[in-house]
Amino acid sequence: MKFILRWAINTVALYVAIILLPRYITLEGSWASIIWLALIFGLVNAILRPPFKALSCLLIILTLGLFTLVINTLLFALSGWVGSQFGVGFTLTQPWFWSAFLGSLVTTVIGGLLNGLLRDELRNRKRT
Repeated sequence: MKFILRWAINTVALYVAIILLPRYITLEGSWASIIWLALIFGLVNAILRPPFKALSCLLIILTLGLFTLVINTLLFALSGWVGSQFGVGFTLTQPWFWSAFLGSLVTTVIGGLLNGLLRDELRNRKRT
């Protein structure tokens, strides 16, 4: 259940990023494309985020956490590239770094808000 809920949160966050940033991010296709892209986004983050953060721990500390934005940007761009390899139709406009930066920023904020609203469901606690 937690996996499906996180997948739904990623889907909504990516959809909001695509809607808010049409000049920077385009997605050709329907909801199915967004759902597949959210799955790819979740897998890339689950697999690559821990090693990236461990390898760049010193940079994260030196920049007071701001290097995490660079990691998010690179993972967002990598998710888009992997999605385009599978025919999802996800495109970042040039310069790709700034498009990925804005997209990752919107996705992180929306995902964080939704995680905060649904934190009881994600922790499997029942409200009393």
